[in-house]
Amino acid sequence: MEKLRFQEKSFMKGNIFIDTNILIYAHDLDAGDKNEISAELVRNLWENKTGIISTQVLQEFYVNVTRKILNPLSKSKARGIIESYLVWHVELNEIKTILFASEIEERHHLSFWDSLIIAAAYNAKADKIITEDLNHGQVIEGILIENPFKNGDKMLI
Repeated sequence: MEKLRFQEKSFMKGNIFIDTNILIYAHDLDAGDKNEISAELVRNLWENKTGIISTQVLQEFYVNVTRKILNPLSKSKARGIIESYLVWHVELNEIKTILFASEIEERHHLSFWDSLIIAAAYNAKADKIITEDLNHGQVIEGILIENPFKNGDKMLI
């Protein structure tokens, strides 16, 4: 946990969009260090009231925690977790968001699904996206990408 405390100040500034993988790790007790780091990040976002997610994140979370993790959660448990996040800023992906994502995909040569995350974060006025799926330190559409498992170019775990 010392690794997170080293970075905590950097990660907790501004409105922060959490990608699906971080949300999954925060609730996957078999994810080891990634669980500890992600759970601490999510706890801090609850305390600071600065967490942002999207409907895409909640959909992907449900599928993954009920089917793909080592010890899947029950569907009712997953629904309860999703319901608890409804107090966060949940960005709805509308048609204009999908079109914007397609522009981001083309402009930045990213997958459509990663582009949809960026479009939702942009629409929600996020300062950062916390994910392990994009390049740490990169700025896309004015949003800083941060990987909580990296420090510079070095993996922490």
